[in-house]
Amino acid sequence: MRISTTLLWVFLAVLAAVVVTTPGCTRPVKRPVVVGAKKFTESVILADMGTQLARQGGAEARRDDLGGTPALWLALTQGDIDAYPEYTGTITRQILKAEPPDLAAALAAHGVRISRPFGFRNNYALGMRKDVAAANGITKVSDLRGRPELRLGFIHEFLDRPDGWPGVKRHYDLPQTNVQGMNHTLAYRALVEKAIDVTEVYTTDGEIAQYDLLVLDDDRHFFPAYEAVWLYRADLVDRHPTVVDQLRRLEGRITETKMQRMNAAVQAGKRTEGAVAVEFLRSELGVEVESSDGTLAGRVLTSTREHLLLVVPSLLAAVLVAVPLGVAAARWPRTGRVILAAAGVLQTLPSLALLLFMIPVMMWLTGKGTGAPPAIAALFLYSLLPVVRNTHTGLTGIPVSLRESVAALGLPPLAALWRVELPLAAVTILAGVRTAAVINVGTATLGGFIGAGGYGRPILRGIDKFDVPLMLEGAIPAALLALTIEGLFGLIERACPRNR
Repeated sequence: MRISTTLLWVFLAVLAAVVVTTPGCTRPVKRPVVVGAKKFTESVILADMGTQLARQGGAEARRDDLGGTPALWLALTQGDIDAYPEYTGTITRQILKAEPPDLAAALAAHGVRISRPFGFRNNYALGMRKDVAAANGITKVSDLRGRPELRLGFIHEFLDRPDGWPGVKRHYDLPQTNVQGMNHTLAYRALVEKAIDVTEVYTTDGEIAQYDLLVLDDDRHFFPAYEAVWLYRADLVDRHPTVVDQLRRLEGRITETKMQRMNAAVQAGKRTEGAVAVEFLRSELGVEVESSDGTLAGRVLTSTREHLLLVVPSLLAAVLVAVPLGVAAARWPRTGRVILAAAGVLQTLPSLALLLFMIPVMMWLTGKGTGAPPAIAALFLYSLLPVVRNTHTGLTGIPVSLRESVAALGLPPLAALWRVELPLAAVTILAGVRTAAVINVGTATLGGFIGAGGYGRPILRGIDKFDVPLMLEGAIPAALLALTIEGLFGLIERACPRNR
């Protein structure tokens, strides 16, 4: 009977060992330079250039793909990343929410510095199919006022930004109400397939020429100039002055035409961002570097390590907390109803919403609002219910006659729990841990939205580029990991006496 308990604790010990020994769990001796990127092609290309240039400056460097502007700005100001490419219009309209007379001084108050422009603007604009625009007599944004029936599709960030749809709608007094949020790449496909009529475009997007789209004239001059620049931490100048010098080599070197061609090479030509970045650095700056894309096996290995660093700590913490909660729920029924209800409420929350909710919570608790901490916290909460519920079920399912026999032996309650009840309930508890682990593996892919890495990174990049092989690079290993965990738990449960 004790073999069940032994297996449970051996499993927890293995989890703890993985947390301690997996690379990345301990703080590195010397922190690498981290260049952040938003989840769209141009930002990834520029960030990859920055990573390569940082290595030219003698630093260990890596690229970290995060979410939208708020996530990048938060990561920069709290020190999770050291630099990232941004646009002046975004800085004034969304980050600072003001147009200060001295932009550099306003950013310096946040411990951030700004480079000179790269040489191109990537302005927001509204785009349509040329035939649809011609049929409706539309050439400029103000013409949309007479077409309330048009269907609009924008990325979610554009739907919320003051320099996005809310500002455009108010500035032009637009009447459209059929507005939906969607991925940028999917919005282009929807536009081409006439599933929507209007979407937002970036003026350097390769899809504009690829699909022969019409960019509507901003005739009432709503959109500001979005000049591409580096934002970087002020302390980077002290830590790695040569890295800053290298990053600033991009100043004035990228024209709008060159940037549009690079975007098209990735989106239409299906080349990797790293390869395009390397080609530009070689041809324009004479920098001889190798692509940072690496091999498929190397990328999968890195993603697996990052994924385990999300799954293992969160699952271990959930088991260590949920088992005692399940014991309490079984011992005190009134309290148990509250515990099970609370765990059930957490499980009903959409996983992405819970993940995003943990960003300000972890920022308040640890000072780190992006990356692994909020992802691990959300996965921990999401894993509680299966373990709590199965612990409660396993303990309350012990026959009354057996409980009476234990009481007749005169065992104290704690000894009875440890020596008899938990061993009898171990198989049921393990089934709950098994369920939590499989759910955890799948849900952890959402960590890619906030730069937590793992299998979510290639999946999200694949969605952004509509690149099926890249999506499968994350989806297939995630499925294999879930199946491996399922099989491992199956072997453990078959080793327990009650299954013989």
